[in-house]
Amino acid sequence: MSIEPERPSRPGATRGGQQSSPAAGPTVLRIALGGQLRRLREERGISREAAGDAIRGSHAKISRLELGRVSFRERDLNDLLTLYGVQDPDERGAFLSLARQANEPGWWHQYGDLLPSWFETYLGLEQAAQIIRTYEAQFVPGLLQTPDYARAVILLGHAQEPAGEVDRRVALRMRRQDILTRAEPPTLWAVIDEAALRRPIGGPRIMRGQIEHLIRISELPNVTVQVLPYSVGGHAAAGGPFTIVRFPESDLPDVVYLEQLTSALYLDKRNDLDQYQAVMNMLSVQAATPEETPQLLRALKDEH
Repeated sequence: MSIEPERPSRPGATRGGQQSSPAAGPTVLRIALGGQLRRLREERGISREAAGDAIRGSHAKISRLELGRVSFRERDLNDLLTLYGVQDPDERGAFLSLARQANEPGWWHQYGDLLPSWFETYLGLEQAAQIIRTYEAQFVPGLLQTPDYARAVILLGHAQEPAGEVDRRVALRMRRQDILTRAEPPTLWAVIDEAALRRPIGGPRIMRGQIEHLIRISELPNVTVQVLPYSVGGHAAAGGPFTIVRFPESDLPDVVYLEQLTSALYLDKRNDLDQYQAVMNMLSVQAATPEETPQLLRALKDEH
């Protein structure tokens, strides 16, 4: 079993042309544009403080722009391009065109009143991903949940909300799953702790339906599901659940997503990526193989 997916050659992302793959959403376009601006700034030996002064902001604002965490104002982008010595009209036009695309709202914008900003960022990464590898300890991953199971999970934290708001939260989660069956879908590789499948979320009927869904969806060629059984004992992911997202754009780093109760961390430093990739690889070895997992899932379903 191949543990580490190879990063394919990724045409369409160029340093000068500002091109990106057709599937890239606004979040990834912001990250790509921010990374290109960071390289321009560093090549010219300009500090974040000086760049911030040029746009009447702070070094923190430059950092947020370069990380793709915020949208780009055309005036700020023009001022930065001037500071960085980008004078060619075509090159400036390419930057501005990319910024306009990056500022377009994603489909999830209609759910903006339900979403914290830190999770909107993740949705953008998920929608543009080429490979998603995830480990979950308490719940079935959102991309693999049935509507009934998703509703039961959502009610754990939003039981006081009107029924209509809960319905919208369920609809949002189901809409996320469209990526798995679209043209050129991402590869999803999920390792699920046995504890998540024994926890009776919503009751026996809902859990049986959820486990049956995992068996069915793992038959998709782009979906791999592994169960990490109790018999493994201690395992590499002692720190809890996490997700690694990889993109088709050649100049974008992988991102590790760590969700917390009221916020999230996004890690893209090489050392962090290497450590989390090593943990994910170890989990994939410790878990039941993809071929063994359906039998284990059927046994777990019978126990509910």
